[in-house]
Amino acid sequence: MRALPAIRYVDIETGITHEEKVYGGFWVKLLYGNWFGRMLSAIIALPFFSAAYGWLQDQPASRKKVRPFIERFDIRMSEFLPEEGRSDDDPFSSFNQFFTRRVTDSARPFAQDSAFPAPCDARYFAYQALNDSVSIPVKGSLFKARALVANDKWNSYFEDGPGFIARLCPVDYHRFHYPDSGEVLDSWRIPGALHSVNPWALAFREEIFMLNERQVTILETESFGKLAYVEVGATCVGKIKQTHASKTFSRGDEKGMFLFGGSTVIVIGEKGRWRINEDIIENTNQQVETYIKMGKAIGTL
Repeated sequence: MRALPAIRYVDIETGITHEEKVYGGFWVKLLYGNWFGRMLSAIIALPFFSAAYGWLQDQPASRKKVRPFIERFDIRMSEFLPEEGRSDDDPFSSFNQFFTRRVTDSARPFAQDSAFPAPCDARYFAYQALNDSVSIPVKGSLFKARALVANDKWNSYFEDGPGFIARLCPVDYHRFHYPDSGEVLDSWRIPGALHSVNPWALAFREEIFMLNERQVTILETESFGKLAYVEVGATCVGKIKQTHASKTFSRGDEKGMFLFGGSTVIVIGEKGRWRINEDIIENTNQQVETYIKMGKAIGTL
């Protein structure tokens, strides 16, 4: 099995570099690190496997995993609310209810005015202009706007525009939000597999973002123009659930959530409309992700 480097990220609030504790890291290496594992991963990436695993996380017996998970990954539960209808003493009826926990209003204030807020808690790679010359930390053509959006009606709007990959780990808050006020212009689902989106898996299979199931929404925002908002499914994500039913939305409104499993939000903008903050770009150039909590400014007009 090929040796892989540690996954490092910089916490934007502290400037400290951390090494990620990879949930299920052994299985990622096993499934993608050799020929036999890659054959097996093709089966595990089928949607029925993740749907079945997600069903298990909905069962009452799964709640026994919550406390050990919180302790292992040192999750600050004061930032989160219990499941609706439950108390702080007995906050979640299943592991999936814990996984999709809601955040308190005060824990994630959204940057205002000309700042572009992070749409979710995640580890970010970011680029000022997406084109074929972009050097992706995980080599391959995994971040071409045309292939990600996969819609001739909208592809041209996002060529050479700014964009970012926001990778959510199983330990993260798993709801994603609108970065600005505006309206939905279009949306569609792209069927696909459900491979892991962990950097170790991407190192073995460069095209995963192009293979995996995606939900694409085209937004017209008040401050930043058109955005392609792409949610990417992953192994053990039981479902990508859209929770905002209205065509219009306000900055900070919840858009949806991932049920159990780590996954990814990708946002691509129009050329020249806004820029990513340079510290995030510099970290990306050093092949290091930047950990950013939802609502923090990651770019500007």
